[in-house]
Amino acid sequence: MDDIYDLRSIFLGKDSLVYSLITGGLEGTPLEESSGDLAFLAGTFAVVNIVFLMLFFSQFAILWIERKAVARMNDRRGATTALRSLWVGENGVTAGEWWKMLPFGGGIVGAINKFLNKKFGNRDEKFATVDRVNNRSWMGYSILPGFFQNVADGMKFLLKEHMVPRRADKLIFEVSPFLIVSSTLLILGIIPLSSGIYATNPDLSILYAIAIFGIAPIGVFFAGWSSNNKYTLIGGIRSAAQLTAYEIPLLLTLLSVAILSGTFNIIESIHFQHAAGSWNLFLMPLGAVLFLVTMIAEVERVPFDMPEAEAELVEGWWTEYGGMRFGMLFMAEYIRTYAACFLFTHFFLGGWHLPFQGTISQIPVLGDAYVLIPGAIVVLLKTWLVFLVVFVWARFSLARIRTDQILEFGWRMLLPLSVVQVVLSAIYRLYFFQPENLNYADEGGNAWDAFGIPMLIPIVTTLFWVGVFYVLLNDEDKDAAPDRMYHVYTLQPAGTHTPGKD
Repeated sequence: MDDIYDLRSIFLGKDSLVYSLITGGLEGTPLEESSGDLAFLAGTFAVVNIVFLMLFFSQFAILWIERKAVARMNDRRGATTALRSLWVGENGVTAGEWWKMLPFGGGIVGAINKFLNKKFGNRDEKFATVDRVNNRSWMGYSILPGFFQNVADGMKFLLKEHMVPRRADKLIFEVSPFLIVSSTLLILGIIPLSSGIYATNPDLSILYAIAIFGIAPIGVFFAGWSSNNKYTLIGGIRSAAQLTAYEIPLLLTLLSVAILSGTFNIIESIHFQHAAGSWNLFLMPLGAVLFLVTMIAEVERVPFDMPEAEAELVEGWWTEYGGMRFGMLFMAEYIRTYAACFLFTHFFLGGWHLPFQGTISQIPVLGDAYVLIPGAIVVLLKTWLVFLVVFVWARFSLARIRTDQILEFGWRMLLPLSVVQVVLSAIYRLYFFQPENLNYADEGGNAWDAFGIPMLIPIVTTLFWVGVFYVLLNDEDKDAAPDRMYHVYTLQPAGTHTPGKD
């Protein structure tokens, strides 16, 4: 089912507005014969930039979400510096009438500043307490408290000095951040926001995403080696070993998605989920878990952040980077995390399709209102929810595990399980899938029915794997297998061990 909001139809195609304007404007000129090509060039340039800016600037939301969510976990407010702090100040400290130092006196700027301070300031004579404490940014009305602190952090990185270690390999030291960042930004080029809002749509976009994810580890190792620092070198080696161990299960998991959907194209995979009547999450819960675990390891977040373990490696492979180079690496890490959330949304949560969209879209009035919700908004909300529930929650709930445990977990558990998922996807596609029941219309299809019961295959699959996960997560018999690497309990309670006597 296509989203009704189609950005590409405005800029691309012979019926588009851009095509009409350019061909009409060049009529009768020497460029008339090339007007079609020029219109395509201008339309493509506009679409690519609009989609990229939407994806890039929407990632500021995940920085804000993480700060606020973690703060609430710790029973505090988190970052509270708001946009209005520019004109109100913080705790009564302001820059005075700074607009008078601007060219031409800054009268308009001063007037705007006074208006904002009056309407969105902290002084309120109706409430004595608020009026007494005066300028505290969490009092009164606020505009996204803490959100613009991310902008301030970026400005701070720009102002810091960049230094290269004395005996570092300067060329590779300087090139590595750009290799990591450029390869990371390429991932955004294939991520669609809806059926009509995407920059490019290659036939093998799933393989393209995995190939791009595989470039960054090279830059990470180069950055660790070129710094001429034992901590960065250890971090680079750890990162290379870890990413190698988790790339293969990740590739096999995405191969499972491609087998089940019958395509290596991201957009076609999303359409398939709607046409078949079920999101992939309910057909391959094991694959969804494998994808999330391997992606957490790919982006090196807790509990798989041993390459950056600050307790023993200072800051891991990027210890020697400062200034905006550090800011670029920090940005690349979050872009990779953001891209992982987007890919999970598209592969397992139906992309821009709302829950029960096929059924609800057939209800009069309600169905018409339901499909009016922009697909790009749906994708962003799902992506932010995945980031909050999985990546943020895992980071601040799980303890860091050792490097040997990370590698053993990847090679001995995730790799066999990913092979099992490939086999299951092939069996589902060959024996349970009913292609004649596919329906790409608004109402969707029922390709996973069995024995006359609608959606029987997804329901049984989901219940089975939920039961398996429940049993495994509650297997806490520490005497049964004390040597297993994923055991979280000590064999001897804390405080009962006497050094040198046991």
